[in-house]
Amino acid sequence: MRMLRDLRRARWVLGALLLAWLGIAYWQTHKSLAPGTHTAAGWQPVPQSALKFVADLTAADAYGRPIVNHGILDEVLSVIAGARDFVVIDCALAEPLRAALIARKRALPQLHVVLLIDPIEKGYGAEDTARLEELQAAGLEVVSVDLDRLRDSNFMYSSLWRMGLRWWGHGSGPGWILNPFSLGPPRLTLRGLGRLLNFKFDRRAVVVADDGAGELAAVLASGNPASADNADSNVALRLRGSVLQPLLASELAVARFSGWGGSIAPQSAATDTPTTEPVARAQVLTEGAIGDALLERIQASARGDGIDIAALYLAHRAVADALLAASRRGVSVRLILDPNEDALGTSRTGIPNQPTASEIIAASDGAIRVRWYRTHGERFRGQVALIHDPERLWVTLGSASLTRRALDDYDLDANVAFEVDLTSALARQMLAHFDTLWNNRAPAGIEYTADAGVFADPSQVRYWGCRLMEALGLSTF
Repeated sequence: MRMLRDLRRARWVLGALLLAWLGIAYWQTHKSLAPGTHTAAGWQPVPQSALKFVADLTAADAYGRPIVNHGILDEVLSVIAGARDFVVIDCALAEPLRAALIARKRALPQLHVVLLIDPIEKGYGAEDTARLEELQAAGLEVVSVDLDRLRDSNFMYSSLWRMGLRWWGHGSGPGWILNPFSLGPPRLTLRGLGRLLNFKFDRRAVVVADDGAGELAAVLASGNPASADNADSNVALRLRGSVLQPLLASELAVARFSGWGGSIAPQSAATDTPTTEPVARAQVLTEGAIGDALLERIQASARGDGIDIAALYLAHRAVADALLAASRRGVSVRLILDPNEDALGTSRTGIPNQPTASEIIAASDGAIRVRWYRTHGERFRGQVALIHDPERLWVTLGSASLTRRALDDYDLDANVAFEVDLTSALARQMLAHFDTLWNNRAPAGIEYTADAGVFADPSQVRYWGCRLMEALGLSTF
């Protein structure tokens, strides 16, 4: 009899734990979005001279020697050098960037510098934080983003973690467990590993500041501004004007829900200086608003239009389906993808791009064309979508990959979208950049991209495994 009572009690306990787990899983995947996220700012007119496209590009010559061209870091350093009132930066710090911030703060002690970082930069307590402490000692405000405020993508694990493992804290002291991923420090504490398995990151690569002349200036990039030893290919847009006010508001809101208690009151005017030069229109997008805008544009494309996309990851089901539908309507679709053989967290697996691209090519009967960027240990973070009709070019670029976590409000990402006349210099530059990679218009011996068949992967096991990982939030991309 006692054994029966114990069995019933155990069932009640297990049932209660299961209900708690299900309740937490539902709430943490459907809870209200954190302040400053899912920003969908209205369109604003912007002088075309206020928009500047920049690319970091890595290739290899005929002997396999890397050829690296960097320009994004210079633009970021220029924005910092022009600031008189404040700088808000949300990205990992390469050494030149760290040195520039400290030097600018010393030159202008009244300058407000707010640095938002992903907690992984501190190794969740296992990493040496001497560099961050140096920034704080120099007067910079360092804010570790509270990623727990975001929704859970890896809900099967994250719900269990929130029920019990979370209360272990953030961990401290040297790491002793080998990090199973390419993310973060090589070794973690047990508590740090527990947090990492939530697969939740701040991927924004943003710097926004005043320009010293009454306006806002910013650089939004597809990845962290690189130092000389970083060979990743990235793209970025430098822009200025009141169109950046929603971006600044978003960054400050993220800082506040992460514990920052300061304030920044930009002295810039609310309106831009009138101009007679050609005008584009632009808007700031973050998190799920990026996916909404992209899907709306793809779905509105018609026969004769063109869609050119470069991406580190392509795994979002709605995006893939929308591209297939557009192709059936007679839209030209071209994709340049990283083969994911050197990409963060997917080393040598080819997931998700290889099986996803193979499926898209087959489902479109080859109408959707794919080329692979030839990486040599680095990553191709093109992260740009170009959609054009006979008159206008619509572009979005920034940190967001085409994945569930980036486009469905799970990670922190920031993009800018803009629209210009197809005959404008900016439109010609961006289309020429894509065509240069697509057609391998490079000095002899350099090949930017390879044919689709080079990395084709028709394996149904890997394809459905990728789909399952994406749906359950078990992917690191």
